[in-house]
Amino acid sequence: MKRIVIAIAGASGSIYSKLLLDRLEKLRDQWDEVSLVITENAKQVWETELGDEGYKKNSFKNFGTSDFTAPFASGSGKYDTMVIIPCSMGTLGRIATGISNDLISRAADVILKERRKLICVIRDTPYNLIHIRNMETVTLAGGIICPASPSFYSKPSSVEQVGATVVDRVLDLAGFDIKTFRWGEK
Repeated sequence: MKRIVIAIAGASGSIYSKLLLDRLEKLRDQWDEVSLVITENAKQVWETELGDEGYKKNSFKNFGTSDFTAPFASGSGKYDTMVIIPCSMGTLGRIATGISNDLISRAADVILKERRKLICVIRDTPYNLIHIRNMETVTLAGGIICPASPSFYSKPSSVEQVGATVVDRVLDLAGFDIKTFRWGEK
């Protein structure tokens, strides 16, 4: 059973975080605890992109970005996975340089120092050299950079289905047992 932190940063791509939260609700038998941190920018982007305040409608433990008493702000909290979806380049940069100025960057620092799984679902494009070097640094530190690049071989027919190709990849990386399109399987 897993203890997971989901962080939503202020990059475009709220559909990905919404789909991940929805999927995790349905995978309750595979996790013990899911905690959620969402930035103020992410709330504004969610409302702009999805037209609602759906980020408020979940059964997960919610923490503010300045709540350093959250259990996952320390390695003793024993969280095994953190997914930042979407992960803004600002958030990635702070993680890459060890700046723990909010709960998201602190939790990512803890996950990396404890040699646990950090998945950063970056959405920005194109990349500049600073972005590429920050991705390299986080990768060398043990993190996984998972660009929000959808696949199309499953022939998705809606925005949600396109987004699900990314979310399913994230769930695979996080070690969940899910039913999804698999290349070469019928």
